[in-house]
Amino acid sequence: MRPPMTVRKKTSKKAARNAEIIIPDKLYFRIGEVAGLCRLPAYVLRFWETEFPQLKPVKSSTGQRMYRKRDVESVVRIKKLLYEDGFTIAGARAQLREESKTDRNQTALPFPVGPSASAAHLRNELQQILHILSARR
Repeated sequence: MRPPMTVRKKTSKKAARNAEIIIPDKLYFRIGEVAGLCRLPAYVLRFWETEFPQLKPVKSSTGQRMYRKRDVESVVRIKKLLYEDGFTIAGARAQLREESKTDRNQTALPFPVGPSASAAHLRNELQQILHILSARR
């Protein structure tokens, strides 16, 4: 007698491709590592370097592309825009440019408007030192 058959759900390629990408805590990644992490061929990453100015991996002395964590995060963002959100390359480029503008326009830190009591106290101390030094002449 055969054991009962179990039903196993098949995961689609698209679901596997869109699974959460966990970026290890490293300083640099080679192009093959980034390709494996992001489930993309290396030639796609090289092409994206020509299309997206945000993606600029440094090159080692041997000419190997070395991606920083920031570059890998950019690759993940570009992949999401192109493959999941349906942007064209030009549209994704414009979206990334817009996102970087909003990052630059952050609200300013709240600095005190008027001089604080400690600044006034420091000014008073410096004036006393100046008075002592000028009296010695």
